[in-house]
Amino acid sequence: MSQKMMKAVQLLGKEKIRLTEVSKPIIDDTELLIKVKAASICGTDVRMFKNGYVNVDEEHPLILGHEISGVIEEVGNLVNGYEKGMRVAVAPNMGCGICDQCVSGNTHLCAEYEAFGINLPGGFAEYLKVPEKAIRQGNVTLLQDEISFEEAALIEPFSCVFNGQEISGVNAGDTVLIVGAGPIGIMHAMLALNRGAGKVLMNDLQIDRLNTAKELVPELTIVTSDNLQEKIMFETGGKGVDLCIVAAPAPKVQEESFNYMGMNGRLLFFGGLPKEKENVPLNTNLLHYKQLRVYGCTRASLNGYRLSEKLIASGRIPLNQLITKLYPIDSFMEALKNAEQAVGMKNVIVF
Repeated sequence: MSQKMMKAVQLLGKEKIRLTEVSKPIIDDTELLIKVKAASICGTDVRMFKNGYVNVDEEHPLILGHEISGVIEEVGNLVNGYEKGMRVAVAPNMGCGICDQCVSGNTHLCAEYEAFGINLPGGFAEYLKVPEKAIRQGNVTLLQDEISFEEAALIEPFSCVFNGQEISGVNAGDTVLIVGAGPIGIMHAMLALNRGAGKVLMNDLQIDRLNTAKELVPELTIVTSDNLQEKIMFETGGKGVDLCIVAAPAPKVQEESFNYMGMNGRLLFFGGLPKEKENVPLNTNLLHYKQLRVYGCTRASLNGYRLSEKLIASGRIPLNQLITKLYPIDSFMEALKNAEQAVGMKNVIVF
């Protein structure tokens, strides 16, 4: 009996991607097979394409895609709790299951962390095999009827936003500054307002992105980059902000963010910097005399992923508004190019 094939997008190295046919995964008794319905393109996918990725080359290609939703196609004989036809989203990150981070619920911080589309075959393919470890850790989340497959593909980036705000906190009445008006920045704005922020300011160098953000989140107060510190102090009555979320991968933005802070304020650095630009000058007097707290965040816990699904399904976070265009997998390169050039917000591959 001949092996069935499926379409998939493979990374082969720096600026090398191909749409090809590969063998459809075969599962064993402990695994699930997901028929992918939607997978959205992330900035991580763009960076992996532009820069290449460790251990990925033409002899060792990688199927990209870590923002995934679909339908269960096959269920291994020893798998409980899941049935064929269930609508699901798949959290990408899994840990070893036995280290201190894993047993604390932080499988995304495991030193042996693995992820679909990062070092395991991902969701830019017609089918995805889910191994036993991911099933047992709870990576497969059942979808409520209120959430579409396209929205479900955005659970993953939103869960990272949720993780960040769980760490930094958003208190009732807080004045929040978000630097970066891309999809992540807009998700941060939506969530901060839902958490009770009194005022949300947004800044970006690209005026068109700020205009889009204002259309999607009318409650935003836009502050453009010229004389930014002066504008922030005006909007806060000279106090500075309670929380600044840096959702732009720019060293200068991180450096200058300390100038916008109020007393006892919190800074959240969301997203990493390129390796050659990772050292940022820091005025420690601002940190000291304003009693500031600085946080980092990465990925999301499985609990945060499931809570994000519930919040999105409630309709209070309208992520569908961030979806710019749906593409068939045959048009993947067009979708990737648009994501690379920041055309629109979220570009989603659908099957």
